[in-house]
Amino acid sequence: MRIAIVAESFLPQTNGVVTSVLHVLQHLERRGDDVLVIVPDSGTGEVPTEVHGAEVVAVPSWSLPMYPDVRVATGGVVRIQRLLQEFRPDVVHLASPFVLGWRATLAARELGVPTVAIYQTDVPAYAAEYGMPWAERLLWRRVCDIHDRAALTLAPSTSAVAALEGQGVQRIRIWRRGVDSTRFSPSHRDEALRRELAPNGEKLVGFVGRLAPEKQVTDLAALAGVPGIRLVIVGDGPDREKLAAALPGAHFTGMLHGDELGRHVASLDVMVHPGETETFCQVVQEGLASGVPVVAVAKGGPLDLVDHSRTGWLYPAGDLTAFAGFVRDLTGDESKRRAFGTAARRAVQDRRWSSICGELVGHYAAAIDAGQPAEPFPLGLLRKRARSRV
Repeated sequence: MRIAIVAESFLPQTNGVVTSVLHVLQHLERRGDDVLVIVPDSGTGEVPTEVHGAEVVAVPSWSLPMYPDVRVATGGVVRIQRLLQEFRPDVVHLASPFVLGWRATLAARELGVPTVAIYQTDVPAYAAEYGMPWAERLLWRRVCDIHDRAALTLAPSTSAVAALEGQGVQRIRIWRRGVDSTRFSPSHRDEALRRELAPNGEKLVGFVGRLAPEKQVTDLAALAGVPGIRLVIVGDGPDREKLAAALPGAHFTGMLHGDELGRHVASLDVMVHPGETETFCQVVQEGLASGVPVVAVAKGGPLDLVDHSRTGWLYPAGDLTAFAGFVRDLTGDESKRRAFGTAARRAVQDRRWSSICGELVGHYAAAIDAGQPAEPFPLGLLRKRARSRV
């Protein structure tokens, strides 16, 4: 196949979208497919020009004032259309599409190329977290504009499917995520690291992820009354200073990658994840693969990942008393924690990226066979709206 991947974020950033795209590129390289990747630039020239045999084209972008690491592509549809026209893809893969993805949607439709839209980021839900609750309806309209024009929408969890269906989106299939069960494994548990982080023998309770409002890391303050634990915060983001003040006893590692990340995750006793906007939550799956039981909010992606009372605990959204109680339960019972950790590893260790990406190729083929769906409303109105938005 000839596949164009248009992603809202890419290297050198580290997030779920980038991780998924990199695994897809690796799989497509093994298959011998021709791939073009279109992404926002980094502002510093750090975006590679080739990854896993695919050409990478970076288009101009600017950084969000409240979150400089997030880049938003600028410009119009014409440049994206020209890039696609020159490459002649069979299908366009839209990775967590929103701004750049909308332009690629219009460009692909003009060229008659079907799109597969990967729903991965609950952008509308971020509106309230960033003080703009009034914008949620407008953001959902953009999401629906994109997915209504896709030959297929791929969602990572049952909750994500339900959210899209609630907005009237059709042609949805579930496409989950794989996990590197070699990098994320109980074998990487490091007793020396544990002694360094918990010199008094405390149990390590860790959060892994972006330190931003939507992750609700401030909820970890509810664990202050749990005896004998040490909080470990792995990651970075705009809320780091705020969180350091709110969680004075926590150890902040900063951003970690590769084997060092795997070592820290496996060395935890319990992983916690309070964020309510996760469409999947890859870090929870990585924690489970590492043999670490998880306490997560019973909302979004974790509902599909955490088997309540077997691989971890799910607490009702907003119930921080229950949250702290479940952490106390696991950190205070060694045999239960070990049993949960063993079950956690078994539950996800066979979710290989190779099979997950094989499913994706099947979705590409289905989209090519189906072609573009009918226009959701008259083409003239589409073009008028497009001109007003780009």
